Amino acid sequence: MNLTPVLKSFQELSNEELYAVLRLRAEVFVVEQNCPYLDLDSKDQKCFHLLLYAGSDLAAYCRLVPAGLSYQEVAIGRVISAPAYRGKGLGKVVMERAISYCEDIFGKVPIRLGAQVYAKGFYASLGFEAEGEEYLEDGIPHVEMVKY
Repeated sequence: MNLTPVLKSFQELSNEELYAVLRLRAEVFVVEQNCPYLDLDSKDQKCFHLLLYAGSDLAAYCRLVPAGLSYQEVAIGRVISAPAYRGKGLGKVVMERAISYCEDIFGKVPIRLGAQVYAKGFYASLGFEAEGEEYLEDGIPHVEMVKY
C-alpha cells in the first residue's frame, strides 16, 4: 500500500484536510464508539496534525500536542485509523511517524498519551509504559502511558 504522511500545523491545513480529519474523528470517536463528547476541544489550533493518506483517502491520523496543553509532557492524541483501513498495520505506521515527528519538533522528551485500555498492549509495543490508575473518560476505560 502506498502511504503518504502529511504533517501540518493547524494553520497550514486546507479546508479539505481539516474537514476530512474532523469527519473521521466524528465517525469513529462519536458515532462508532457511541460516545457523545465534544471533540472540538480548542487544542487543535496549537497542535501539529499527522495525516496518513492511502492514495486520496485519509487512512490514519493523530495530533501532536505541545507540552502543557493536555499534559505536562508532549503528547500524542486522537490516534485513529479509518474503518476501511483497519487491520493493515496503519496504527503502528502513524504512531511510529508521530513519535519521530515529536522528536524532530520537540526534541527527545517524554511523550504521554491517554490510551483506551483495550489498546494498552499496542502502545506498550511502541515503548509506552502505563502510569497511574485506569480512569473513565467519556465512559471509556483509559490509562495514561508514557514513552521516556
